[in-house]
Parts: sequence; structure tokens; C-alpha cells
Amino acid sequence: MNDYGTEFPYTNHLINEKSPYLLSHAHNPVDWYPWGAEAFEKAKKENKPVFLSIGYSTCHWCHVMERESFEHEDAARLLNQYFVSIKVDREERPDIDSVYMAVCQAVNQSGGWPLTIIMTPEQQPFFAATYLPRVSRGQMTGLIQVLGQIAHMWKTEEQKLRQTGAAICDFLAQNSRGRQKESQNNGVKNTDDGSSVLLKGTGMMTASPDGPWPDKALFRRAASVFRQSFDQEYGGFGQAPKFPMPHNLMFLLRYGKLEKDKMTEYIAAQTLFTMLRGGIFDQIGGGFSRYSTDRQWLAPHFEKMLYDNALLAMAYLECWEQTGANWCLWAARRIFTYVFRELTGEEGGFFCGQDADSQGVEGKYYTFSPAEIKQVLGEKRGGAFCRRYDITEHGNFEGKSIPNLIREDRPWLPDPETAKDCETVFQYRLHRYPLHKDDKVLTSWSSLMAAACAKGARAAFRLQREDMRPDDDILTQCLARAENSLRFIRSRLVGPDGRLMVRYRDGEAAHSGHLDDYAFYALALLSMYRTVFDISYLEEAVRAAKLMTEYFSDRKQGGFYLYASDAEALISRPVDTWDGAMPSGNSAAAHVLCGLAGLTALPEWMELRDRHLSFLADEVKEYPSGYSYSLLAMTEVLYPSKELICVLPGPCEDSLKARLAVVPDYGLHILVKTPDNAEKLAQLAPFTADYPIGETPRYYLCENGSCRQPSENLNAVLELL
Repeated sequence: MNDYGTEFPYTNHLINEKSPYLLSHAHNPVDWYPWGAEAFEKAKKENKPVFLSIGYSTCHWCHVMERESFEHEDAARLLNQYFVSIKVDREERPDIDSVYMAVCQAVNQSGGWPLTIIMTPEQQPFFAATYLPRVSRGQMTGLIQVLGQIAHMWKTEEQKLRQTGAAICDFLAQNSRGRQKESQNNGVKNTDDGSSVLLKGTGMMTASPDGPWPDKALFRRAASVFRQSFDQEYGGFGQAPKFPMPHNLMFLLRYGKLEKDKMTEYIAAQTLFTMLRGGIFDQIGGGFSRYSTDRQWLAPHFEKMLYDNALLAMAYLECWEQTGANWCLWAARRIFTYVFRELTGEEGGFFCGQDADSQGVEGKYYTFSPAEIKQVLGEKRGGAFCRRYDITEHGNFEGKSIPNLIREDRPWLPDPETAKDCETVFQYRLHRYPLHKDDKVLTSWSSLMAAACAKGARAAFRLQREDMRPDDDILTQCLARAENSLRFIRSRLVGPDGRLMVRYRDGEAAHSGHLDDYAFYALALLSMYRTVFDISYLEEAVRAAKLMTEYFSDRKQGGFYLYASDAEALISRPVDTWDGAMPSGNSAAAHVLCGLAGLTALPEWMELRDRHLSFLADEVKEYPSGYSYSLLAMTEVLYPSKELICVLPGPCEDSLKARLAVVPDYGLHILVKTPDNAEKLAQLAPFTADYPIGETPRYYLCENGSCRQPSENLNAVLELL
């Protein structure tokens, strides 16, 4: 038992308060005081600055900072030794909150909660910030560094800090009387002796993280390489052979959007369009081949792979979300049509791919003569079809023709008659020559396709909401296909010990799972949670990520090994980071850790994310354009992020899912709390326990470490997003 009669390791002066917010901090190792004379008298007697933290019980980033810093003994040690710490519930004391929020807004030109103020024992503030990470991260100074430097300055330059506090109080007094003066020093207040103290919480001193940290310069360098190698005439990069590399295009789309760089966005969209015109895209049956042997995307290596099509479906959907181009949505539909028709097993698993050869001849299955087409469609329709798809007597591939639309110089969509003719030719082609299918199911590739289907399902929700979805739209199948695939993995590709296996075929699962299996599986689960907000997907994603961390982490140098610590030892144990034909397991792991950190706000996931991104920053610095999927993950921490917590009185209806589906994925983490999932959600994301379930829905939006007032108006919240 401690002095307060409790069995907790720590209990502070908040234990006798009534505020749920203050009580939630009562067992922090920080020796918190409520606002009052006792705290300030202690500060004056011991001549210590006051650390003031203001928040409220349903503030997302308040909980983040508590778990990341205030529950951490090294932060508590600094606070207890050099400061007197005060906690304020802004809902109980809006007066205190209003005064010090004005300080934060004056100093930083922005504000929010948690509000962090450091001031003299006389309540004159000289430092203001909102959320601070525990340790420095990139350009974001950590709480530990702030506390250390201010403790040192209080010992050696106390008068300067006091003068700064007095100057701020003078500024606030002038402002409150309508005589606000603009700062001439960009956030720097001059003291009486001519020296200055930088006040901004995120730039008070140079950050010194343990290792390198991602920087936007990496994005600029990568984008510059892509711009320089862009093929202006035919899209793509460089000369033949050309690979789709959809993760490169997704990075360029994201970068173009975030930086308002229209040229970069155009490069990605134009490449997607020119690929869609070429023979690399199966104009008859849908889906993409492995790569193009020529500059025009005309003659592919005809092998079709599941992972290429999964990633391309994501890229086309991303392009549609950003540009609204209907041909992007059409391309995604045709990819899903191909995969569901030819690469999907009866139990829901996705097969690996189809061979390039039939009867020992590459491309024989995919090429035609005009006579064949006219025999199938008739003279008139066949002739029109040949003219449209460039099927000629002399051919474009070993005497026959690969159907293509390279002569089309603008976006197009086939009319219903042409689409019907394509289906007729496809049925003819099915029975013309046999085409070998690799019908094993790989955990990693199937997971990628499940993630693509989840994104397709969100597109279907959006179209349904906008009343643009035809009744037979293939996108309406995406949700069930994703669910079936993940169910297949859980039932067929998880061993007795609960760990993943690599592949399944003919009733047998084999080989212990590799990094890619865990990373892409967790990624798919997070994508499904983002689609249907079923807590079981988030639970399973956490479990998979924990196994990934336990068995694959390189705890000395960072990153994740390709195979597990208890797997068969080979002559080397590689840590693969290069994003080649498909993204590396390490880059996929970065997306998973960013997702879990954003959704759960737990320090352990945030620390794992930061350590992994630091590792990747060091890896990619020499040639960032070769690590585009890692760069894509880094945008999560280098650009504004948002969290939306939807607290509902009942189940999450499809109508709400449809409304949330219109919001872009990047930089946004959405949680849905209902009476049915509240307990489990609190275990996964403990901060949600304090969000009360009422009779009407409430929406809590946070941005960049600051939380807004809750709203019952979803439309207003979505406008902010």
C-alpha cells in the first residue's frame, strides 16, 4: 500500500479529484498536482518552473502523450526533479484553458489539445506547444529534450526565461485590449538585454533523435529521378523493357497530391493511361501481363501475376480517387474481373498467376489474325473490332496481332457493343488453346489482392452513395472476395502454433511464413478494417504484427529479416528493403506499423514505427527512387495526419461506411466505437475507453496532435477532411 492507500506503483495528487480526465492520470509516475495554491507554492519555495498540461478525457492525442510520455519513467524523472507538474481538465476549467490556449496560438499560430505550457511559478508562460513526442523525431522536438534544455536554462539563464514570460504576458494584455502587434521576429521574443528565446514548441532546439529520420528531401530526390527518366511519348520510365512498378506510381500520385505538384501527378496518371492502351493490358479478358518488352507497352512478356494485378488495381483506384478519371475506374474493374474469373479458387484463395505460353509458344493464347476475329464476330463487327484494336494482316507480334489501343491519344471507354464483342472473343479464346494456371495460394500475394479488393469495396461504397453504380458492377463483389480470401488464409494457412505458412495447394499448407507473409497479411487486415470497421480485423492485424516483430526484428541494427529467428538457418539472413517488382516486406511492415500506431496510439507501436522508419531512412538515402513504397509510408509522418473517432449508439450501418469511404486513405486513421465492440476496442486502443456512448452519434476529429471539439454533424466533419 502506498501513502494514498492504493496498490498501484504510483499515485499522485490527482487521486482525490472528480474529473475522469484527472483521475486517469492519478497513477502516472509523474507527481501531478491539480491547479491550485499548493502546486504554485511548492514551485515558488523550490524555485522550479511549472509544467502545465491541459486536455480532456476524450482527446485522442492527450491519451497518446500520456501513454508515450507521462507513463514513462524517464520523462517522469525529469518532471519530478526539475518541475512542478499540473494537470487541468479543460472542460472543468475553461478559463485556464482559454488563457493558455491564447498563448499557444500567439506563439505557434495554431493550438489544440493536449496543450503543453511551461511557465514561471508566477504563472508567466515562456514555452507553448501541443503534442510532443517523448523523444525528438525529425524536426519535431521531443518532450525529453525540451525538459532537459529548459531545466538547464532555468539553472543558468533563469532571468531570460522570466523576461520572456513577462513579455508574453505583456503581449497578451495588449491583445486583450485590442492592441495586438505582429511579431517582427517570426516567433522570437526579444528580452531586455537584447538576447532572444525561441518560443515555438516544435522548434525550440535542434532535434537529436537516436538515428536518421525521414525527410521530404528524399521525396524530392525520388520525384526528380522519375521526372528525368519519364518517357514523354509513351509513359513509363526509361527504355525497354518496361515494368509497371505500380508502387512507384502510387508514390508519385501521393507526392503530387501532397505537394500540389501537377507534373508529378500527371506523370503517374499518364503512365497508367499509356499502359492501359498497350498490349501489356489484356484488352480482351482484362488484367495485366508481367512487363513490356518494348517502349510502347505493346508486346509484353505474357505471364500474368497476381501481385502485379493487385498492386495495379490499387494504383488505378488511387488515381481515380485523385483525378476522377473514369478510365481509371474502368481499368480497376477489368483487373478484378480477370482475377475473380481466372485466379480465384472455390474456397476463396487467390491463385498465383497464368503462364505466358500455350502449346509451347509464348503469346499464342493472346494474339489474333483478322480472319479469326471475323470468324467469331462476323465480317462487319469483326472488321470494326480489328480496326479498333489494331489487328492487321501483317501483325505486330510474330505474324499475328496483340490487341491494343496505342493509337488512341485520349482517355476512352468502350461502348456497350464493343464490350459485348470483347466478351465474345474472350469466350472463343478460352477454348482455343490451353493456358497453364499456377493454382497454389501464397499468403503474401493473396493478402495483397485482399487489400486491393478492400480498396475496391470502398470504391463501390462511394459509387453507391453517388448513385453511379450499375447493378452488375464487379466492384460490388470486392468486399465478399476480400472476406473470403482472408478467411481462407485463417483456415488454411495458419499452422497449429498460430503462425502463418507460405503456401497452400492441393490440401496442404507448407513452409513457415516469411516477413512478406506477415507484413502483407497485416496490411490486408488493416485495409479491411478501414472498409467495414469490424474489430476482428484490427485484432488479427495486431496479432500478426506482434508475431512479425517477435520473430523477424533485427533488434541491433533495425529492420526485419526475411525469415524468422527460429527458421532454418541459411548462410545469410537477409534484410531486404529494395522495392523491386513488388514492395519489400520491410516497406510493407512500415505501412503496418504506421497504421497500428495511428489507430491504437499505443507507445509500443509508435516506438516500433519510429525505429523502423529511422532504419529505412538510412537505407533509402543513397537512391530513394528505388524504395518508393517505403517513401509512401514515410508520408504518414511527414505530412499532416488526422484521426477520426466515430462513437455510435448502435451498429455501424452500410450508409456510414459509404460516407467514410469517400475520404482519401492517406494521412487518416478512422476508428468506430459501438456498444458491441467498445470493450475489445478499449483493449486495442485504450484511449477510446473514455469516449462515452450516447443516444446520438458523435464524431471526434484530431489533426497533427490537436483534437477539435466533438461534433454530431458528420457532414461538417467530412468537410474538414
